Amino acid sequence: MKKIFLFLVFIISFSTSFAQLIYPTKWTFTKEDNKNGEYTLVFKVKLDEGWHIYSQFTPDGGPLPMVFKFDKASCVKLIGKVTESKPIEEFDSMFLVNVKYFSKEVILKQKIQVSGSCILKGKIDYQACKESCIFQDTTFTFSFNNEKSEIIPVDSDSADVQQAQIIQTPPNQAQIGTPVLEEGCGGSTTTENSMDRGLLAIFFAGFLGGFVALITPCVFPMIPMTVSFFTKRSGSRKKGIINAIIYASSIIIIYVSLGLLVTITFGSDALNELSSNAFFNLSFFIIFVIFAISFFGAFEITLPSWMINKADSASDKGGLTGIFFMAFTLSLVSFSCTGPIIGTLLVEAARGQSYLGPLMGMFGFSLALAIPFALFALFPGWLSSLPKSGGWLNTVKVTLGFLELALALKFLSNVDLAYHWGFLKRELFISIWVIIAVLLGFYLLGKIRLSHDTEVNYIGTGRLMSAIVVFTFALYLIPGLWGAPLRMISGFPPPEFYKEWQTGKETDCPHDLTCFHNYDEGMAYARSHKKPVMVDFTGWACVNCRKMEDNVWSDNRVLKKLREDYILISLYVDDKKELPLSEQFTSPLTGKLIKTTGNRWSDLQAGVYHTNSQPYYVLLDNAGKILASPKGYTPNIQDYANFLEEGLCRFKKRQ
Repeated sequence: MKKIFLFLVFIISFSTSFAQLIYPTKWTFTKEDNKNGEYTLVFKVKLDEGWHIYSQFTPDGGPLPMVFKFDKASCVKLIGKVTESKPIEEFDSMFLVNVKYFSKEVILKQKIQVSGSCILKGKIDYQACKESCIFQDTTFTFSFNNEKSEIIPVDSDSADVQQAQIIQTPPNQAQIGTPVLEEGCGGSTTTENSMDRGLLAIFFAGFLGGFVALITPCVFPMIPMTVSFFTKRSGSRKKGIINAIIYASSIIIIYVSLGLLVTITFGSDALNELSSNAFFNLSFFIIFVIFAISFFGAFEITLPSWMINKADSASDKGGLTGIFFMAFTLSLVSFSCTGPIIGTLLVEAARGQSYLGPLMGMFGFSLALAIPFALFALFPGWLSSLPKSGGWLNTVKVTLGFLELALALKFLSNVDLAYHWGFLKRELFISIWVIIAVLLGFYLLGKIRLSHDTEVNYIGTGRLMSAIVVFTFALYLIPGLWGAPLRMISGFPPPEFYKEWQTGKETDCPHDLTCFHNYDEGMAYARSHKKPVMVDFTGWACVNCRKMEDNVWSDNRVLKKLREDYILISLYVDDKKELPLSEQFTSPLTGKLIKTTGNRWSDLQAGVYHTNSQPYYVLLDNAGKILASPKGYTPNIQDYANFLEEGLCRFKKRQ
């Protein structure tokens, strides 16, 4: 048990260390005029504490050296090679050569001869190392027209220059998170930490899922049986309590290990990519429909008997090993009821884009599942107060079947949105949910019976109250067919602008706002209309994005600013529309081929703002300069309105 615990601590630490994007170098570029058309280009890089980069002249067999690549320019002639500061030189036992590297700060220079006005562009390839190494590149552009040399800003009309720049640093910012902002415009009243809040939400979702799993027919009957077994087998109440607590702890370890296995195997980026992938979503749609049919009693889904028998036989060994395998047997036997809950939880946790998401979800789930075993072991008298197993357990299972059908539709909607198939618009989605809710309500009232249901002679209080809630929910959904916002379920149906019934005045943006889905087009429009920009990094499968649009953007204070004062650029990071071949490129940040529109905007967000979570809101002036510290998920309307006002104030000062 101690080794398992230490292993979990190590994995959590490992996952946390890579949860944020790493960018340890800060480059600046200047030029010195040596007269008569001769210049010295100066490349200066500062490294974060503990990081180093290797010299251009690292010997063969050593680590990858730094490489300068200058684009061809007829008006520029290179004089000699790039010179560099004196490097640190020492023998490396791994490469078995004397390596040359730099730490803290490096200055490199290149002399050139220039004839007339022109632009010189290029790239620096290198690897930055600390405990591990990451491959990076930095693009640069020098202009020679008797003006100060600079990096071409993000809003340049040159598409290739723009793409190179946005991968390296944010527009005109020396360092992320420390923009130079004008005084007198206030600032955020609260500090938003969307990742912490997201992980907490995932934990509570898992905790709720665990309690739902407790009252399924696969788990509930095992509570008194297992606790009684420990109490009698242990010989004393104290020993029985200890064994039951170990049993509960084993449940937590098993499910948390499952969450860790998912994140380590796939990683947060891969899981997020899967969350809008056609094959993945269609597969889960089919799986959830199959589980629903199973819950309705058509057939029983179980894991292979040999797996359960092997785990069961291992539980007879006694001691800690036996108790652990008893918990493992529970996990296997209860799979037909807990599998869909766990599957849904892992997928939703993956959309949080943090390595810790599935871990926190499984911890919440297993904690709720384990608590009753520990509590009933401490207070065995409570066992007599538990309701007896019976037909009500089957009612719970069938109810879960209806819920599975509703959730299955969400997976189908994800792929429809991301690939723009257009067959599951908002009205159809809501209509199907209304039908499912009405059928569930009639089932709870005993008007619909399935083959394995017992006859309902009377309606109990629990059934009646549940039916009232379900029918009320169905009535709540109906106005959504004609445009009602349905804020209670924001993020589940398609967005309100993705609808079948159009009047001809709608836009493809929330609340019929004017928005752009291309960064360049949006910035050009903002310049021509002399307005600031809000870049909205969002996603079709992003639940919190829809919550912000439905619950925060709909407020008059916010909506008025978005409609009248800002140009909205909504960039969907999971959009599967393929880019033309001429626009596809290999990301210097990740080394992956950027093939789709979503890939492009995701790479832009990660490269410039060092985050890949959505929603993410960035306020810029129409020259690409940051107006306020970017925000993530911000459900407080006043905070969000203040954020927009802060950016608008700074924009007016700059004008």
